[in-house]
Parts: sequence; C-alpha cells; structure tokens
Amino acid sequence: MYHRDQSRRAFLKRSAALGIAGAATPFVVNLAAIGEAAAAVSTDYKALVCIFLNGGNDYANTIVPYDQTSYNEYLKLRSVLAYTQASIDPFALNPAAGAALPGGRQFAMAPSLAPLFPLFNSGQLAVMMNVGTLARPTTKAQYQAKSVALPPKLFSHNDQQSYWQSSGGEGAPSGWGGRIGDLFQSSNGTSATLTCINSAGNAVYLAGKQAVQYSVGNNGPVALTGNTSLFGSTAGSAALKTLMAATQPSLLANEHAIVSKRSLDTYAQVSTSLTAATPLATVFPTTSLGNQLKIIARLISASANLGTKRQVFFASIGGFDLHDNLVAQQPLRLTEIANAMKAFYDATVELGVSDRVTSFTGSDFGRTLVANDDGSDHGWGSMHLVMGGAVRGRRLYGTAPVMANNGPDDVGQGRLLPSTSVDQYASTLASWFGVTSTDMPTVLPNIGNYNPSTWNLGFV
Repeated sequence: MYHRDQSRRAFLKRSAALGIAGAATPFVVNLAAIGEAAAAVSTDYKALVCIFLNGGNDYANTIVPYDQTSYNEYLKLRSVLAYTQASIDPFALNPAAGAALPGGRQFAMAPSLAPLFPLFNSGQLAVMMNVGTLARPTTKAQYQAKSVALPPKLFSHNDQQSYWQSSGGEGAPSGWGGRIGDLFQSSNGTSATLTCINSAGNAVYLAGKQAVQYSVGNNGPVALTGNTSLFGSTAGSAALKTLMAATQPSLLANEHAIVSKRSLDTYAQVSTSLTAATPLATVFPTTSLGNQLKIIARLISASANLGTKRQVFFASIGGFDLHDNLVAQQPLRLTEIANAMKAFYDATVELGVSDRVTSFTGSDFGRTLVANDDGSDHGWGSMHLVMGGAVRGRRLYGTAPVMANNGPDDVGQGRLLPSTSVDQYASTLASWFGVTSTDMPTVLPNIGNYNPSTWNLGFV
C-alpha cells in the first residue's frame, strides 16, 4: 500500500507534473502520492510496450489445446466454440529443441493469429501460459478453503484490470509500468515527461508515483487546446500561449501556468522530433491498434532526437467481453492484434531496435473453458504473447493447464487458477528493462511473496 500525502503542497507538486491527455480531456490526472525512487542511469535505449486486451480474452480459442487428449476435452466442453482440428493443424506450435512441454502437451495458435506464427518459428515470439492476478502463490485447496489472500473482486472487469496493471484494486494510485518509469525517468534528461507514453488515452498501468503518463493521438502529440491557432493568426496564437504560461500571483493559478507551459513545450518538442524523423517504410494496418502501434513506432524512431533512453508504452484494444457471438467476433479482434503486432515488429527491425523493444499482451482475465451458449464467461488465468528480438522465442513458458472441467487447475467452469502471477510475468520484463532485484519490490509490491528464483522466468 502506498502512502498518500494529502497536503496541498503535495497535491500541487503532483499537478505540476501532469502531461497532455486528449483533446476532450487535456490532462491525464494522477493523484498518486510522491515517493522516493532510486534513479537508474541508462546509456542504451530500451522500450516496453504493453498491449492490453480489454474485456477478458478467451484463452482456449487463442492458444488452443492440440495434443489429442487435451483437444478431445476442449472439444467436449465447448463444442459450439471449438476450432476443428484441421483448422489449427497448420498452426501447431513446435517448440525449439529441448523446449517441448512435459507429458506430450501441445498447443496451436488460433488461425487468426497467422501473421505471428512465423515469428514464433523464427524465435521472436514466445507464449506465456496461464498467467493471472494473484496476491501470492495459491493452490486450488487454498482457494477453496479461502485460506490465502486473493485479489479483490475476482472476475470483475474494473478490479481485475486495475489489479493486473497496478497490483491494487480499482482506484489504485499507480501502476507497475509507471513505477518502472519512476526509476528510469532521470535517464531521459529533459525528456523525462516522455518516459511513460499512452497511445490509448489513460490507464493506471502508466501512472507512477512521480512519473506521469503523456498521451498521444494517432498522429502525434495532442494540442493543449484546439484554439491555440486562433484561426491562423500567428501573433494571436503566440500571445495566447504567453498568457497561458505567464507567472500568476495565486499559487494554484501559477501551478496551472507551469503545467500549461510544460504541455506547450512538450508538444513543440515532440512535434518537431517526429517531423525530423525519417518516415517509416513499414505499412501498418489502419485499425485502432494498428494506428496506436504506428505512433509508438514513430516515437521510438524519434528517440535519438528526443534524448530518451528508457520508455514504457501502453496500447489497448477492446471487444473481448464475449458472452455471446464469440466464434464470429474474437477472430476479428485476434486478426487486428496479429496484423498490428507483426507490423510493429517489422518497424522495429526497420529501425534497427528489434532487440531493444519488447512487446507483450495483457488482459483483465481469461474466460471459462465451458461454453455459455455461443460465448464464454469471465475467468481468471489466460495465455499471453511476448514479442521482440530479445525474446527467447519458439517456446511456451509456465505450466500448461490441465484441460478438464473441475480439474486440478480449474476453480469452476474451466476458470484457470493462475500458475504464474502477473507479478512474475512483470518482474521478468522489468528485469530485462534494467530494474534490479533491490528495486523490484518498489515496482511490484507483492513480488516478495514469491521465491526470488521465480522472479525471472527467462522468456526475455
């Protein structure tokens, strides 16, 4: 739990650090308390890109059970939702030598993820199995006996999105992406505001205790106000900006002016750097996620001009709360993800930074293995993808869940009890980024509940 300093001075200090949000809501507000974070100095460039699947992605139709025993159970429990074996045969995941799953377990990619299949085979994509929100290692017996602390309000969208992104329930003041930003923003010098960048609007994931998220639109930074041009009058625009940033006698008004000046300066800085950057040759799909990842790629291309060394990005796609019509709708979402992620990876290769940019998926939770008519209900553990040149790909990490109703990994209707916590998933990514084991509890307050030997799962 992070201490909240409710004094007016602390509030003003936080307010002064705010960045631009969107045209409708110009500031991304973060009321987290100020905390001391050890500064980490970096000389190379690295970026983490979180791609969040809002609504709870159906795990069993994303990474599909393929060995005959598991597939038979999958087919029995969700006959109205299941892929035919013939449709997934071309996408069976063949792990690298020595990385086969125990017990003859096998999985296949959903056909809609086809653009990512070659990346798995060439070693730039890995699958993380049965990841979910936990407060500490938990067995099925402990869950049933309610003898161990659990994340609040399991299976609730808002709370599980928050817990996944922050290690706290709805209303948490900071997220683990933002807390990583706290440690590294000093490495970005005068561009510290650009440590945590959100292409999807706002998310607790990127809220730090000191770092704040800077939001961008599809075409770049968003102007503080849409009227600063004053209908084409350069002199009028300059006068208005001067008034907005002028020192004020009132303490609160003066802090507002400081924020305005910072926003105007950052807008100009980012706009200039994007204009100066070489245009990307990689063609991105013109979808919501494609546009978000394109602007992230463009910002990475401008990192040398901006002087940024460490950046954490957030993108998101919705539409995964598929209680019905899953067979028709989920493939559309997965296709958008696969095309956008493949283009993004290609762009990092074009920029020569593929080994310095790691992308990964997250979601509220998985869904039930047992079908609910033509959909599935809220679940818990899920499968996720990690992509990048530094990824130890062509492998499936974690423990393959047993596909069985009321099986050892099932807490009801095929809701998977996570075998890997989001904390362990996150600590592996944070370790690659440069977070030390000493600072890891600052980023992930629950990580101390896990054996340190499991803090780094080795997928990157």
